[in-house]
Amino acid sequence: MNFKKILCISAITVIAGCESMADLVGYNSAALNLKASESYYTLLSEARSENALDTRSKTARRVHQVFNRMVPVANADNRTGIPFDWQMNVLRSDELNAWAMPGGKMAVYSGLVEKLHLTDDELAAVIGHEMTHALREHTKAQVGQQLLTGIGMQIGGAVLASQGNIDPDIIDVGSSLLAEYGIDKPFSRQHETEADIGGLMLMARAGYNPQAAISVWQKMAQAGGGSTPTFLSTHPSGADRIAVLQQYLPEAMGIYQQSGGR
Repeated sequence: MNFKKILCISAITVIAGCESMADLVGYNSAALNLKASESYYTLLSEARSENALDTRSKTARRVHQVFNRMVPVANADNRTGIPFDWQMNVLRSDELNAWAMPGGKMAVYSGLVEKLHLTDDELAAVIGHEMTHALREHTKAQVGQQLLTGIGMQIGGAVLASQGNIDPDIIDVGSSLLAEYGIDKPFSRQHETEADIGGLMLMARAGYNPQAAISVWQKMAQAGGGSTPTFLSTHPSGADRIAVLQQYLPEAMGIYQQSGGR
């Protein structure tokens, strides 16, 4: 099952942009999160119809156990002003992938956990990374940048000219940009760095060993066997990423020890 294709299709209902553009067309964070939730349930329905929604396996139980332990610290780190309705689902797929939609709707693919033999600490690193993307509203910012350049400037002009009456064609264009830039293309280096650092601190506060954030990226880089894992195709990796993690590791280890981790 091609979950990426389904996700791109379902994302057509979601319009994201920088704060000013989102407010201009009536898509503040609360509305964006609601639309993302609708897309999420569409995806889950498709997965369920193809028997690809994993709710009972050992992998699924482990993912939910780690996720549930991290939700309280993620909520404490929510700076959006909008409460998140965090949800996690495991999708049966050989892809090495995981993602988080606006508002905290998340998925981990079984292949990521099983093929890389992730420990709970390493799984927490992945989940924390994706949680931070959602908490910092990176998809909203990413698409907003596109909306404010090129065709996005035309969209903005049309919206201003209509004084708030949004043409359906404008919605379609914005949605296409979301599918293209919010899902298929990688986040910016700045966003990735923020997600790495934020995820490191989240897992430490939840009592997971932050050192695993380094080992999981090392595993990911070695997993391709000549090809690029899906997760890395949308989450750039390399020596620079590990260097950043190592730079912040002492701080994270202090938090980890204070949380009772050993």
